[in-house]
Amino acid sequence: MSRPTPDGANAADAVLGRSSAAELGDGPGATLPRRSHRVSFPGGNGFTLAGIVDMPVAPLAGGPIAGTPIVVFSHCFTCNKDLKAIVRIGRGLAARGVTVLRFDMTGLGNSEGDFSRTNFTTNIADLKAAIAFAYKELGPVTGLLGHSFGGAASLAYAGEMGGVPNSIRGVAALAAPSETQHLSGLMLRRNPDIEKVGQGRVEIGGRSWTIRSEMLEDFRRHRLEDWIARISIPMLIVHSPTDETVGFDHALRILQLASSRRSGHAAPPVSLVALDGADHLLAENPQDLSYVAGLLAAFFWRYRD
Repeated sequence: MSRPTPDGANAADAVLGRSSAAELGDGPGATLPRRSHRVSFPGGNGFTLAGIVDMPVAPLAGGPIAGTPIVVFSHCFTCNKDLKAIVRIGRGLAARGVTVLRFDMTGLGNSEGDFSRTNFTTNIADLKAAIAFAYKELGPVTGLLGHSFGGAASLAYAGEMGGVPNSIRGVAALAAPSETQHLSGLMLRRNPDIEKVGQGRVEIGGRSWTIRSEMLEDFRRHRLEDWIARISIPMLIVHSPTDETVGFDHALRILQLASSRRSGHAAPPVSLVALDGADHLLAENPQDLSYVAGLLAAFFWRYRD
């Protein structure tokens, strides 16, 4: 599969502020000026969460553009809104006319709280709070986007029966797992003391994190597969066949679950894009980020109302 080549990829790490797509190298199709600003809001677990809104602006007036898709972007396990891939994708979407709220979950990035006291349940609660904030401050949220464990949270929320706002028309998952139990097993293999003594230190992404047994118990009790099977809105799954962190079999399982007919009704539209040669964090090839941003923008524009 051939991919477009972005212009000036390294320039996308510019400081917050209003900038044009050409200046930031957001890639082909990124033609709108955009700006980013910091926000904070009450999370779902009693702590204040930090976020950044990336939004397109009118080329001449410099103000917000009405009618754009509005998307809430959830990050991966132990990551935050400032992960390079999340920053670049958020900015790339804004340059393609999509407003994005990317935020730090409890205890991560610039958000308050203790990460070691969080779990998948608290992640979903924070996502709900972010959606409520975006709805109030930006307008009706039209899409959900998540990377890795954030993708799992987005899929879980989309599958909640009766709990999803009618405005949400699509959900996209990047390198997402099809279940949460695997992460519990991975943490225990790295440090068995988590269960033996109730907590332990695990190195992830070059940092040492405290992982508590309660976190892993929560991971084990969820049935993400059941939520995925209940999703009734269009889905986009993007996953690398060479992902060494969350294997491609997870993407195939999500596709299978989401594509199955349920209760006599047809399954929603589901697309799987195999991102050949990419790593889990989309860090090795700058072209991957521009390519993914283009895919996501097309998806969220198609399913915005």
